[in-house]
Amino acid sequence: MSYHLKIYMLALVSFLVGTSEFIIAGILDKVSDDIGVSVAAAGQLITVFSLAYGFGTPFLMAAAAKVDRKRLMLYALSIFIVGNVAAYFFSGFTALIVSRVIVALSSGVFVVTALTVAAKLAPAEKQGSAIATLVMGFSTALIVGVPLGRLVASAYDWKLVFGGIGLLGLLALLLIALAIPKTDGEQPVPLRDQLKLLKNPKILVALGITFFWLGGYSITYTYISPFLLDITGMSEKFVSIALLAFGIASLIGSKLGGFSTDRWGFKRTLVNGMLLHAVWLVVISFAAHSPALMFPLLMLWSFSAWSSGPTQQYHLISLAPEATSIMLSLNSSVIQLAMAAGAGIGGVVVEGASLAAITWIGAAGVAIAALISAAAFGYLRVGAASRAADKEARARKFSA
Repeated sequence: MSYHLKIYMLALVSFLVGTSEFIIAGILDKVSDDIGVSVAAAGQLITVFSLAYGFGTPFLMAAAAKVDRKRLMLYALSIFIVGNVAAYFFSGFTALIVSRVIVALSSGVFVVTALTVAAKLAPAEKQGSAIATLVMGFSTALIVGVPLGRLVASAYDWKLVFGGIGLLGLLALLLIALAIPKTDGEQPVPLRDQLKLLKNPKILVALGITFFWLGGYSITYTYISPFLLDITGMSEKFVSIALLAFGIASLIGSKLGGFSTDRWGFKRTLVNGMLLHAVWLVVISFAAHSPALMFPLLMLWSFSAWSSGPTQQYHLISLAPEATSIMLSLNSSVIQLAMAAGAGIGGVVVEGASLAAITWIGAAGVAIAALISAAAFGYLRVGAASRAADKEARARKFSA
């Protein structure tokens, strides 16, 4: 079997894992109605997932560094299946929280390990492409997995989504067992060595950009299904279609973000993308009651939001090219912590203010990320210097 096919198999399993992560946002209203909690409380399932993923994955990967990579993926997938099946069989909010923690920890270990294996399976000159294929499989969950899960939850029961993921996990387990060769573990990198990078102010600022950018995104995306149902007034069918459109736009945005980074540089791409991200969230708040306008606006929001993904990764790698894997690992943890914070803040906003306010608060978070980026890249200093020069020129003119 060619390495191409093996990598596509890993991408297919990554799609399944990604669907299990993203699906909660697509069926949040169904979950809250069924288990008898508010939408804001149900949104904390995303917070719990992201916290477990963000904090747990680095420790688990460090502890399992010497384990054969194939065996580690099989272990992770087995626990992933247990977590999803538990969500199908057990009732209640507490049981669902436990299920999400189990799925988060196993997903984190699988994704990081699969990326490592994909890079080792491919020739040296094709490693970047192999990793991109896996990331594409994971992000395709937004395009296919979430809308499909929404349709199943609307037609039958939201628990069937997790039951189905559990069953497909068994097939994924078989694919990994038969198709992926054994791959040696690695020398463990102590967490204290990984955290040494945080002493670099530029890296801290860059991770801060990730936090505010995805935190703002998560504030809105976590509650997008109830927003479209209750504020915009969309039907069940159109919410599924809207989520599909959102996913397609995310894929296009990610691709064009990478193209723009190569063509015009990561600084301009990142700042402009985040500014547009914030602007579209504000525009969505004004058009919240118009289903016809919401479709193109959701796509523009998704397009601008996801254009920053490859750009920010390039930015981080450029800050520490000698420690690429550690930088991406740190960024992955910050992404999950940002998603957790966004879901938590969004829940407070929904409970304390209104569901309609999530777009404004989300836009504020993304705008902070854009300002930090502009300051870090020197754009604000350039503006300040220009204003100072104009002021000095006017003073000379009047004195003359």
